[in-house]
Amino acid sequence: MSFKPARRPHFFYTTAPLPCPYVDGRTERKVVTELAGVSAESLHDRLSRGGFRRSHNIAYAPVCPSCNACVPIRIRALDFVPNRTQRRIAKLNTDLSVREMPPRATAEQYQLFQRYQQARHGDGDMATMSFYDYRAMVEDTPIETSIIEFRDRQERLLGACLIDRLGDGLSAVYSFFTPDADDRSLGTLAILWLVARAAEMDMPYVYLGYWVEESRKMAYKAKFRPSEILKGGQWRSIEDNATTCGTLNLNLQLSPTR
Repeated sequence: MSFKPARRPHFFYTTAPLPCPYVDGRTERKVVTELAGVSAESLHDRLSRGGFRRSHNIAYAPVCPSCNACVPIRIRALDFVPNRTQRRIAKLNTDLSVREMPPRATAEQYQLFQRYQQARHGDGDMATMSFYDYRAMVEDTPIETSIIEFRDRQERLLGACLIDRLGDGLSAVYSFFTPDADDRSLGTLAILWLVARAAEMDMPYVYLGYWVEESRKMAYKAKFRPSEILKGGQWRSIEDNATTCGTLNLNLQLSPTR
């Protein structure tokens, strides 16, 4: 008679309440669990489809008291139709090259990360991160992860996006970019590139994390159509007046290193 080894129990924990970073006057709590071992990637896939996000080797989801403002959102990459503004942003940035790099932190990335934090989130916790904190954010991962770099013709680093590869798509973990090029809309460009990359890989989704309609910082995520939100345990379309605007052609130079 053979015996199967007992499955290791998986534990979830709830964090202490903290002030909400997105909606003033509200309290934030999260449920968290560790991503570790040989099953880390499969667990991460399942949790991502259930609305969780990753930070380092932790997966988390909001369980805030009396609030459900944070709504998981993902773009249907294979059906994506850019709007007029998104097409303009793609055209404006055709001079940039894009490189998909292994998850290794560099001093150049960290300097850009610091500038971005000071300009956009100077009062946030991430503004005080040391290089070692940044390196942990990039490198402390049990998941197939890469970092996308956007560079101009002079090889200056203008933006970067940390991404995870899932079984059904790509997940945007964190992006940052130079505060001196607001006219380029590099945050939008990063998402457009991820959508194009996912479609190129025949992967159906790009996960954007949480859409917070009441937060100016997070409301932009609903502008990428078609997209779906997780409500009542099911992914549902949020389309209202979808129109046909042509196909996406970023025409960015892609030089993968993996």
